Amino acid sequence: MEYRRLGASGLTVPALSFGAGTFGGSGPLFSAWGDTGAREAQRLVDVCLDAGITMFDTADVYSDGASEEVLGQAIKGRRDRLLISTKSGLPTGDGPGDFGTSRARLIRSVEAALRRLGTDHIDLFQLHAFDAGTPVDEVVAALDDLVRAGKIRYLGASNFAGWQLMKSLAVADRDHRTRYAAHQVYYSLAGRDYEWELLPLGLDQGVGAVVWSPLGWGRLTGKIRRGAPLPAGSRLHATADFGPPVDDEHLFRIVDVLDEVSRETGRAIPQIAVNWLLQRPTVASVIIGARNEEQLLQNIGAVGWSLTPDQIARLDAVSERTAPYPYFPYQRQEGFARLNPSPLTDMGRPRTHLSPSR
Repeated sequence: MEYRRLGASGLTVPALSFGAGTFGGSGPLFSAWGDTGAREAQRLVDVCLDAGITMFDTADVYSDGASEEVLGQAIKGRRDRLLISTKSGLPTGDGPGDFGTSRARLIRSVEAALRRLGTDHIDLFQLHAFDAGTPVDEVVAALDDLVRAGKIRYLGASNFAGWQLMKSLAVADRDHRTRYAAHQVYYSLAGRDYEWELLPLGLDQGVGAVVWSPLGWGRLTGKIRRGAPLPAGSRLHATADFGPPVDDEHLFRIVDVLDEVSRETGRAIPQIAVNWLLQRPTVASVIIGARNEEQLLQNIGAVGWSLTPDQIARLDAVSERTAPYPYFPYQRQEGFARLNPSPLTDMGRPRTHLSPSR
């Protein structure tokens, strides 16, 4: 396993992390992902640790806390061998204190997560969404207090817009508070919007990307094909409306090139899609999920090798979409591009200080 620094922090994380969204399995969304119980979860954790996957990601909203509980049971006796990443901020009930990131809710959420996980600290705690109803100063101060209390080691955000993340970082710097080291984001060959603003922000501010849904919400498995119905067992039957939309023909063109690269490399399509992500600037760790050991072992096969520059260029070309304003001038027009070279081109070589192992 390759290990990378998380943003500009001192925390070292594995290039692949394990997503525990399949643990527990309750509710309309998470029951479709999986319903892994404690015994099977323990075996999946065994496989991960044997492969060097040492970070496990979950959230309080996953199966109403059951994911955290199952993960806590699965890691008993080996807490010091791994990192726990969890999140809070999305609604977990209908009460006035059951959503958001107020000081009161953050303290309550962290305490509850610690109980469910059976641990005394969380290695990476992330806000699951930006809370426009709570002042950023209050959020930053509450998180810093929890870090100083030893209940959290590192902080991150998830699903923030660029201005929301930048404002939070600016307040933390102004008040000498703990900064976000990570941004957990959606990023895949089927959805490259992250590159338009959040990637340059991450480079500039030293915020590492922890990528969720690297297979485009299950669309880049190689099982979804042009002119064919969704496979009977696809979770998209139940969860398509929850995930990021993808134009069908755009997806099929990407899969066509993935097919070509699969034949050239002898690698499975999901492995190629994840390996492509691991070459991108700011990416510290890609979260993989699995319902069973077979799926997990296949996903682990995404590391230990690299796509060629030609293969990366072909995947880049087929998956590129024209950026919206104000980003497209920098993407399309030479004058703008010279002012701000893209970190994804040879003109502006990717800065490697966020991922020193590359």
